[in-house]
Amino acid sequence: MSVTIEYFYTHVSPWAYFGHAAFLDLATLHGARVVFRPVNLGGVFDASGGMPLAKRHPVRQAYRLIELQRWRDKRNLPLTIHPSHFPADPTLADCCALALVEQGGPVGAFSDRAFRHVWAEEGDLNDRASLARLAEAVGADGEQMLALADSAAIKAVYAENQARAVELGVIGSPCYVLDGEPFWGQDRLDLLADALVSGRAPYKPV
Repeated sequence: MSVTIEYFYTHVSPWAYFGHAAFLDLATLHGARVVFRPVNLGGVFDASGGMPLAKRHPVRQAYRLIELQRWRDKRNLPLTIHPSHFPADPTLADCCALALVEQGGPVGAFSDRAFRHVWAEEGDLNDRASLARLAEAVGADGEQMLALADSAAIKAVYAENQARAVELGVIGSPCYVLDGEPFWGQDRLDLLADALVSGRAPYKPV
């Protein structure tokens, strides 16, 4: 029986970048359907007590920089630790991905390119021409994608994803939700794989 995994992420997250290809490979391996849910972390943090990076204690910020180097090596992915366009508002890129979902387009491939754009190539997630080029590189119509991304309908879906994330107990990016059970962080992919293999009932707060 096919299973569905809800994939909550934002393109400004290096952790989502690290896990993106590995997660999609995992989903393919297990025949799982992926529901792409780009999400605004601001509302998720507000609901769950999380803090944006700039407001975290300096010790936590320093540890994050160590972890970025560890996972860069572990995943063997190119990463600029301090990219030129970070922090950045991910809304446009996230809504572009949602536009591709709406169009039945190559959202996974686009998101991979968008992650690399900011984290490996020091690109700007708010540069419309760049986002259009990323879409065209994976076979989508960049101008149509951008036009739809600007629409009220896609903005509404973006807001719905945030509400859905809060409802499911998502606390950061990336988060993979299987049968209502959230797996937060790309370092939980092994645990997600175990759940898929075993077919166990979802764990819930007790």
